[in-house]
Formats: sequence, C-alpha cells, structure tokens
Amino acid sequence: MTKRRFAIRSAFVLVMVTALATPAGSAQTAQQEEPAPAKAGKLINVGDILSGELNAMKTRGGKRGAKVSTYQITSEPRRLPPPSGLCNLETGPETFQLVITSDAQAAQLKGKVGKEISVKVDEVACAEAAGQMSEAVITKWSVVTKN
Repeated sequence: MTKRRFAIRSAFVLVMVTALATPAGSAQTAQQEEPAPAKAGKLINVGDILSGELNAMKTRGGKRGAKVSTYQITSEPRRLPPPSGLCNLETGPETFQLVITSDAQAAQLKGKVGKEISVKVDEVACAEAAGQMSEAVITKWSVVTKN
C-alpha cells in the first residue's frame, strides 16, 4: 500500500510542477520582449508652460496643525534644468507640486481640480523634504489662460 500511495503522490507532484513551470517559462519570454526603457522627457526651463491634470490633496501641517490643501500637476515626464536634472528618476518627474503663497493663488486653483490646466514655470526644483508628495516642486508659477 505504501508503494501505491507513493506513486500517486509522485504523479501529483509531477503534474503540479509541469503546470506551474509552463506559465513561468512564458513569463520569461514576455519579459525579454519588453520595449526599451522610456527616454527622459524634454527639458523644462524657466518661463516654459507646463500642462497637465490638477490634483488636490489635504495635508496636515505640523504635529496637530490644520488641514491644508496641496495641489499638484500630473504631466508627461520632464527633465529639470541643472543641477536638479532628473531628480534621481529614470525618465524625470511626472508630478509637480504647486507651492501656494497667497489666498489668490489658492482661489485660482480651487475650481480647476480634476481639469487640465497650464502654468508658467518661474522656479522649479526636485522634491527633497519629507512632506512633499510630488517628485518636483514649482515654487513660483502663474496660471496661463487659453484665449
């Protein structure tokens, strides 16, 4: 009886190994056929226009601070001017946090959340602080309206 149980178990193991090995083999061939990695986006200079979808997030300032709206633009990958470069990313940053310096700027962005907007970039750098949720930070900017 033990020989029969051993034969059944070994047949079951053989079936399982072949069933699991087939998808792994096809996955390896799929990985080999992947396209080359994406190239870095075009350079964004001071005065250039950055377009993308505007997102808003609520963040808490300080240990028990009030909730503050933080805005970011999601765009195609862009390179930053030196010395920031690619921000330690393969293709450059895709999310850009907009730093709000006045209530007027916050009012401009409040009604445009979830929509496509364009901003003129006056100062941009890589995100470095722990509280920044984007890959790059635009500290000076202005909204560009379409005519």
